[in-house]
Amino acid sequence: MTNQAPPRIADLLQTAAAQAVPLVEGVDDAALGAPTPCADYDVRALLNHLFAVVVNFQALAAKRPADFSETPDRVGEAGWRARFGAETGELVAAWAAPGADEGTTGAMGLPARTVGSMVLLDLTVHAWDLARATGRTFEPDPAVVEGLAEEVARMAPTARKMSVFGEAVELSGRATAFDRLLATTGRDPRAWA
Repeated sequence: MTNQAPPRIADLLQTAAAQAVPLVEGVDDAALGAPTPCADYDVRALLNHLFAVVVNFQALAAKRPADFSETPDRVGEAGWRARFGAETGELVAAWAAPGADEGTTGAMGLPARTVGSMVLLDLTVHAWDLARATGRTFEPDPAVVEGLAEEVARMAPTARKMSVFGEAVELSGRATAFDRLLATTGRDPRAWA
């Protein structure tokens, strides 16, 4: 029996983007001030954060430095919904480039696959955040959840120390794989049902 290679980050990103982009495009202007499961962000701030992530992780895929020092208000720009879709397409293309998920990247010199998993996690979990904040449902593709589970479990202790994740939430044994992923990041899917 041979070990099957994990799916490429670019393929998982393409799947996640196909679900996230319509959610972002469907955000009504009236919802921009609504709270989200991310206590630090309302919908507008979360969208701007997601924009910054999508743009900066394009650079990281190309082994270039990223600048997370500021988060421009892209939601204040004309055509921001279409631009998010275009930037997300560029993100997928950047991670599909030969060698993007090999070696190391970023200021911390992390494995490129780990860095790719970070943007995949942001795209997936923040899509859920946006859906919940705007009264919609979201269930990511099971392949994306499976592709993230091991990496998220591995990065969780460090992410908690850096205040990127909250404390893990205890769930019942009947929780879905995605509910468990959300709980690992400190989100309680029951609170936003």
